[in-house]
Amino acid sequence: MSFTIKNKNYQSVIQKKLEKQYFMKHIAFEIKTIEPGLVYGGLKIKQEHLQQNGFLHGGVTATVADLVMGFAAFTLVAENEGTVTSDLKIAYLRPGIGDEIIAKGYVVKQGNLLFFCEADIICINKGEEVLIARGYSTMCAIKTE
Repeated sequence: MSFTIKNKNYQSVIQKKLEKQYFMKHIAFEIKTIEPGLVYGGLKIKQEHLQQNGFLHGGVTATVADLVMGFAAFTLVAENEGTVTSDLKIAYLRPGIGDEIIAKGYVVKQGNLLFFCEADIICINKGEEVLIARGYSTMCAIKTE
C-alpha cells in the first residue's frame, strides 16, 4: 500500500516517543519494526501477563494492539503532530496460550485527521503461530506544539 509520508524523520521521532512509553516498558513490549503505515513488535509472556485461567490477559492484548496501531498511524503524520486513539475495538479469537506474542499494526486508510488501522495479535506456542486477536481502531492526528 502506498502512503503519503509527511515527516521524513518519523523513525527518529518515534524512537524518542518510545523513551516515554512507560506503560509499554512496564509490560515489556518492544517495537521491532517501524515502516510507513506499519509497526511490528512483541513480548515474552510472563506470569504477570496472565489472567486467572492462565491465558494472556485481554488487557495486555488490547494494549499491544493499541500501541502498534497508534504508532503505525504516527508514521504518517506531520512533524508537529502526534496520534491518539479515537476508537478501539478488539476481537478476541482464541485464548492467548504460549511463550510470546507478536503484534503487527497497520494503517488501512490514511486521512488528514483520521487513520483507520488494524492489528493482528499472534501468540507463539511451541513454535506454532496462532492468531488470537484482531484490533480495529480509528487514530486521530493532534497538534503537539
